[in-house]
Amino acid sequence: MTDSYDYDLFVIGGGSGGVRAARIASTHGAKVAIAEEYRYGGTCVIRGCVPKKLFVYASRFSHSFEDAAGFGWTVGEPQFDWSTLIVNKDKEIARLEGLYRANLDRAGVETFSDRAELTGPHTIKLTSDGREISAKTVLIATGGRPNVDTKLSGIEHTITSDEAFHLEKLPKRIVIAGGGYIAVEFAGIFAGLGVETTLIYRGEKILRGFDEDMRDVVTKAYGDHGINIVTNTVFTEIEKRGDTLVGHTSSGTALEGDQIMFAIGRSPYTDGLGLEAAGVKTSEYGAVVVDDEARTSAENIFAVGDVTDRVQLTPVAIREGHAFANRMYARQPRQVDYDLIPTAVFSSPEIGTVGLTEDEAVARHPNLDVFVANFRAMKATLSGSDERVVMKLLVDRETDRVVGCHIAGDSAAEIIQVVGTTLRMGATKADFDTTMALHPSAAEELVTMRTPTRRHGTVS
Repeated sequence: MTDSYDYDLFVIGGGSGGVRAARIASTHGAKVAIAEEYRYGGTCVIRGCVPKKLFVYASRFSHSFEDAAGFGWTVGEPQFDWSTLIVNKDKEIARLEGLYRANLDRAGVETFSDRAELTGPHTIKLTSDGREISAKTVLIATGGRPNVDTKLSGIEHTITSDEAFHLEKLPKRIVIAGGGYIAVEFAGIFAGLGVETTLIYRGEKILRGFDEDMRDVVTKAYGDHGINIVTNTVFTEIEKRGDTLVGHTSSGTALEGDQIMFAIGRSPYTDGLGLEAAGVKTSEYGAVVVDDEARTSAENIFAVGDVTDRVQLTPVAIREGHAFANRMYARQPRQVDYDLIPTAVFSSPEIGTVGLTEDEAVARHPNLDVFVANFRAMKATLSGSDERVVMKLLVDRETDRVVGCHIAGDSAAEIIQVVGTTLRMGATKADFDTTMALHPSAAEELVTMRTPTRRHGTVS
């Protein structure tokens, strides 16, 4: 125990970032406690990327059954049972939550299954029993939660991604509001499970912020898969007619579904945490404002992960939590590098991306070579499907350095993780060119592209 405080460190939030920080701080000798009001594991494990990926796997079997005939398989009429998926998903999530708790216990961290609120810079109240705890240092790691348009008439009839994981039955029709990766992923999931799916988005094209070629590939594929994408409009009212929901839009159309789901981004979960009482400043969107070392405006209070609204990715939260613990309790000054973060969209086709988009690359590197390989997937040659793979390299012509890589197709996420390592090492196009191809594979296209598809800037 340090000074007269109950703990050296108290962590609010038992998600990936908070748990990692608590464990590492404890192994460095700090006396640590952590509180989580819902379930340990946070958004990613309980109601985010892990159950979502399990749903993605389930949805892709429908395409596999279709492809099997071209390879000589006779498959009977496939039958899907939603309740079986939910039960098995819940078992896996419970197992993972148990691992999170066990890892905290092994590290010597005291855990509380309770909501924690700050009552001052060094004091925390557990709301269930009113117990007040003191800590020399506090880490806020409460993550985020789905956005909803609370002013929209009928919003109470809709669901978010949180509820989508626990639906009692699979809807026959669903309308999903949003165009980001969560909306796009769930559209692919439900469509793959046989649900009539509509995606409504306020912008002109889904997946804003991703490379244009990747956006185009997914848009076309979703249209081919029967997903109705409605752009440049938003809901103005949600009407309930018996078991049917009707979403009235700003373009004057009406979209019907058994469920209407909002996936319009996530916001930092800071409501009611007592931040003002502790002297912690937040942005206009409610995000905790931190410096490069994760310190808030209160000297002894820090924050990591989605609650800071910097990069909303689980590995980033984990890295931030680990770096915080090392700095505070092992005197290891280590900054978190936010450049070249590999990212995936688990759509169908899958997207993997690292580095700059083409638009970003042209702005930073005016003399840019763009290499694009667009080809039919080998598996599609016998299955008869129109599945294609698109791979893209962006090369700064002045240095020959690869500044961006984007892939759409099977295993894109697996490939891009390795490509991310090469880009961090400063790989050049010459390095890619002199790497021996692995044949037959889709990934070999990354090292066999020789002629630029297009060139920006001055070409000598």
